[in-house]
Amino acid sequence: MSDPLPPFDSILLVSFGGPEGPDDVIPFLENVLRGKNVPRERMLEVAEHYNHFGGVSPINEQCRILLDAMQTELTAAGIDLPIYWGNRNWNPMLPDTLEQMKGDGKKRALAFFTSMFSCYSGCRQYRENIAAAQEQVGPDAPIVQKVRMGFNHPGFVDAMAKSVKDAIGKLEQPADQLHTLFTAHSIPMGMADNCDYVKQLTESCRLVAEANGVGNWQLVFQSRSGPPQQPWLEPDVCDVINEMAENEKPNGIIVAPIGFISDHMEVMFDLDEEAATACADHDIPFARAATVGTHPSFVSMIRELIQERLENREERKAMGELGPWHDVCPDDCCLYTPRRPPARSTT
Repeated sequence: MSDPLPPFDSILLVSFGGPEGPDDVIPFLENVLRGKNVPRERMLEVAEHYNHFGGVSPINEQCRILLDAMQTELTAAGIDLPIYWGNRNWNPMLPDTLEQMKGDGKKRALAFFTSMFSCYSGCRQYRENIAAAQEQVGPDAPIVQKVRMGFNHPGFVDAMAKSVKDAIGKLEQPADQLHTLFTAHSIPMGMADNCDYVKQLTESCRLVAEANGVGNWQLVFQSRSGPPQQPWLEPDVCDVINEMAENEKPNGIIVAPIGFISDHMEVMFDLDEEAATACADHDIPFARAATVGTHPSFVSMIRELIQERLENREERKAMGELGPWHDVCPDDCCLYTPRRPPARSTT
């Protein structure tokens, strides 16, 4: 009979990480792309995106703000657990965080990933990163278990719906006269084939659109980085904007980065720069909805997901048709099986 698990004694915020100065950019991107089939030319192109903003990604600062908001929310709910923070790709790195937790005597943590949707990059890879960090720290590394994905939790839907409503208000036109493009990071089809990423995204988009009476909406993708011959999720947001302009130009476009909880560089460059420019080139009014960030409904959602696990609650809030997602991922969940590019003809 296995030993019972120790009680949860800490919370772990797990995120992607980002450079905080020009000297960090290349080492950070090398961490991100290690082991991935991404041309170096693409990496250097992305580096210029960061340099355009002074070599600083907003994500680490937004994690600090989220940590403060989580601490306030949990304390108000009577949850007296310390919150730690570890990143996949930049400081504070997960092995360093788990080492600190070990030194503080922590045995078991409940983790919240800064990702609302299930795929290899958004869930399984983080779990692999945690396992690698535990191995590096050694036998007394804390156990880490994650809360469920919140893509259809009322708190996430409410926060995103209000962001879209605010963006609609900026264009001062009825929602049914605008077109809303919900965006998420594109992923290779070898990831998409083995997860529920598109299904979850589609459900979230539908729920947010319905909350605002939005009928003209579409799920699109952005920020692909693989070699051209590798199939990734499409269509691309800028391609869609250009096609709309050529066919039946809309009265205005709302771009809602539903696949991101905070303003990653991909949001700032690919949407605020490239998508906005595409709309301007075609004289289409444009507004970008805010990411959920530290919206009170979103922070409350995090607290509720944590309480579900701490208190073994039977109530598990979820909207729509998919129901609450699993707490413990199956062994075959979110695998990544890269598709081979088509063979080149020798004739």
